[in-house]
Parts: sequence; C-alpha cells; structure tokens
Amino acid sequence: MQMAPELLIGIGVVAVVAILAVVYGILLIRGAERERERVARETQERIEAAQRESEAHKKEAILAAKEEALRLRDQVEKENRQRRGEIERAERRIDQREEAIGRKQAELDDRERKLAQRTQEHTRREQDLAELVDQQKAELQRISGLSTEEAKRVLLSAIEQELRHETALLLSEIEEETKREADRRAANVVSLAIQRCAVDQTTETTVSVVPLPGDDMKGRIIGREGRNIRAFEQLTGVDVIIDDTPEAVVISGFDPVRREIARMALESLVSDGRIHPGRIEETITKCRKQMEQRIREAGERAVFETGVTGLHPELVMLLGKLQFRTSYGQNVLNHSVEVSHLAAAMAAELKVDVAVARRAGLLHDLGKAVDFEVDGPHAQIGYEIAKARRESEGICHAIQAHHLEPEPRTVEAVLVHSADAISASRPGARRETLEMYIKRLEGLEQIAESFAGVEKSFAISAGREVRVIVKPDRVDDVGAMRLAKGMAQKIEEELNYPGNIKVTVIRETRAVEYAK
Repeated sequence: MQMAPELLIGIGVVAVVAILAVVYGILLIRGAERERERVARETQERIEAAQRESEAHKKEAILAAKEEALRLRDQVEKENRQRRGEIERAERRIDQREEAIGRKQAELDDRERKLAQRTQEHTRREQDLAELVDQQKAELQRISGLSTEEAKRVLLSAIEQELRHETALLLSEIEEETKREADRRAANVVSLAIQRCAVDQTTETTVSVVPLPGDDMKGRIIGREGRNIRAFEQLTGVDVIIDDTPEAVVISGFDPVRREIARMALESLVSDGRIHPGRIEETITKCRKQMEQRIREAGERAVFETGVTGLHPELVMLLGKLQFRTSYGQNVLNHSVEVSHLAAAMAAELKVDVAVARRAGLLHDLGKAVDFEVDGPHAQIGYEIAKARRESEGICHAIQAHHLEPEPRTVEAVLVHSADAISASRPGARRETLEMYIKRLEGLEQIAESFAGVEKSFAISAGREVRVIVKPDRVDDVGAMRLAKGMAQKIEEELNYPGNIKVTVIRETRAVEYAK
C-alpha cells in the first residue's frame, strides 16, 4: 500500500526537524562545554593573578616589617646611647659628690680634731680660771672684808646695772630701726594719698561785717527806740554791733549758720531800704529758705565729689552745714572731703574696704554740725546721728573712734583717724589762736619739768619741739633715753596738738677752772 504524498512530506519534515534538533542540541552542548572551559581558564587565571598579587603584598609587608625593625633598632640604639650618656654623666656627678663628701669628711675630721684640742684647752683654761677665781675671791674677801654672799650681791647689782644699760641701748637701736622702717612705709602710703588731695584754708571768725552805703543807714537799722534791731536780733539769734566804725555793721554769733542768715538778711534789707519789723521777719524767712538751699547744695556737692552714694537726706543737710563751720582756720566740710579722699587712697594702698573708709571719712566730723545745740564730744554726737540714720556699724565705729575715744577696732577706723590727723596737721592747714598757742607751750614745759632730774625745759620751733636740760649727777645717759620716752608718752596722753612734737633731752657735764 502506498503512502500518501502529504504523509511522506510530513514525515520528512519531522525527520528534518528532529535532525535539526539533534544537531542544535549537540551544538548547545559543545557551546556549554566551551563556556565551561573558558570560565575555568579565567578562574584559573584569576587565581594565579591573586596568587601573584598575594606574593607581591607578602614581599612588600616583609620589606616594610624589615624597615620598621631597622628603624626601631636604630631608635633603641639611639635611646640606649642617650641612657648610657646620662648614666655616665650621673656616674661622674656621683664621683664628684663622693670626692666632695670625702673632702668634707676630711675637713670635718680636721675640725673635730681641732675642736677636741680646743675643748681640752678650754677645759684646762676653765680649771685655771676656776683656780684664779677662787684665788681672787679669797683675795677680795681679804681686802674688802666682804663675805661671799655679800660679794655676790654687789657683783649681781653691778651686772644688773650693766645689763640694763646694754638692754636699754639695744632696745633704743631696735626702736629706732623699727621707727625708720615704719616711717618709710607709712610715708610712702601717706605721700601717695596726699598727692591726690588739696587743702582749702579759711580764716576762723565769729563775726561778719556788713558794709553800709552811709552812716545814716545805722539809724534806720536801729529803728525807733531800737525796735528794728531788737526784732532783728530776736529773729536771727545773733548780736548786731553798731559802733563808730564808718559805713559798717558787725554781726556777732557763735552759730555760723545763724550768722550767715543774719548777714544775708541785713544785706538784703540795706539794699532794699525798707527796714521795719514786718519787713525784717519776711526777709529773714526768705533768707532761711535760701540758706537751706545753699546747705543742701553744699552737701550734695561734697557727696558728689567724694563719690559716696545712698546717704540719708538729713545727713546730706548736716554735711552742708559744715560748709559754714571752721576749725582753727580750716573749713570743716572741705576738711571732711579731704579726709574722705585720704582715707580712701590709703585703704586702696592697703587693700582694705575703700567704700567704708571713704564714707566714714566724709561723715567723721558730722557732730560738728550740731555741737552748738547738743552737749558732748562731736565724735560721739556724730556716732549717734549716723547710727540713728541706719549707717553700718563699721562706719559708725570709725566716726566714734576718729579721736581714739574709744580705741579703733578696725583698719578703716585707724585710717580715718590717720587721715583726720594728716589733714589737720599738714603745714598751713590750721591756725591757732594766740591764747591756745601759749597754753600749749606752757603745757609742754610743765610736763617736761614734772619729771625728776630736770633742770630746765624750753618749748621751741612753735611748739613742735621741747628741749629738756637734765642734771648730769642725777640722770645718766640711759636714764636720759628713758626720760625722753616717758615725756613723749605723757605729752601724747595729756595734750591735744597738731602733728608731732619732738622731745630732746640734753645731758652734759662741764668742768671749769680758772688760771690765776
């Protein structure tokens, strides 16, 4: 049976496709094998490259390690050389010290040998001296007829006098040296403080003079039957003196504020020309208000100048009143401002509280503003006023103690006292009345002559020095030094004076003979 042509064609196509598929599979298998071979070759090449690179890295690491080892070996050798050098230097120093110790040991041995020799000589001399003393004692007892105990008392008395003499000389030298050093340091601090301050000086007075345009104005001031002058004196509290002085009237009073108000009022009345009791009262009232303003401005000016803040208004007014007070020719407000500056400057140099020193210095004479009205020392009055206005205890104490009554307990209080003394005692700062000056000179001479052995005393140099002549047969050289010190202490205790007073004790022996 014959197959159909289409079937044969299909079988042929299938056969061809099968053959093609077998060929394609064979080709794919061969391609895969070639790809595996290529990958294997590449892998092998990579492995070999990695091995070569690893070998190179290994060689580099070994080389670097060798170089580091060489560097470390060089460093270690260098450090070893340095250490060997240090050890050698240390050994040399030790050798030198050993040599020095050896020399010192030899010197010490030599000294010990000499000391032993001297000790033996000293012992021998002591024995000789003891024998000599015993011989002298026996000889003295034989010559003087004194027993051993009596001779001891005489000898001890002589030794005591000699020791006192030498002690007094030594104390005098130490005291002089201490004074020089203290004066040098104090002068340095004080000079620095003084350089920053200045002193104003006024003339102390209890009267004011009012010029008049003519003498006929005196009658108008007196008024009918003296009613004008009586009203004026009653309202102002001062005395109006009308005498023969041409074209002038004198106002007298111890309260400077009242006297200034009276002067202002009288000048205003004279300028206006209308003088009668009503006009006098009106003018005085107006002048009192002007005076209060001037007092306030003076107090505020002082507070501003010193840099003190937070003062009670009443304290400012009391400070302003000091503008019209003088003490021995020195304006009290200017003196207070100066003391404030001086105390602050010295406190700054000594590294203590500058604010307390400045404030206490400004307020230290506060009591003088009301000492005409309140009894007691002005330091105590100022202390009570400041305490009532809630000032600190340190400031109140400095005010109270600025005249050493009581003794200062703080450095700031001492500085205020010192600044007050500096301001008051510098040359030209104050003036004394003739009566007080004479009394001070007499007081100096009386104190000097109250000591035993004084022959005569003289106050010289305007009371800055007292020279004392002593009897040489009653006062020796050491006694003269003790006498000068005792006089200085008594002057400090009993006299009030500005500055320092020098005490000079003179002892001399004169032998006089006449040739005939």
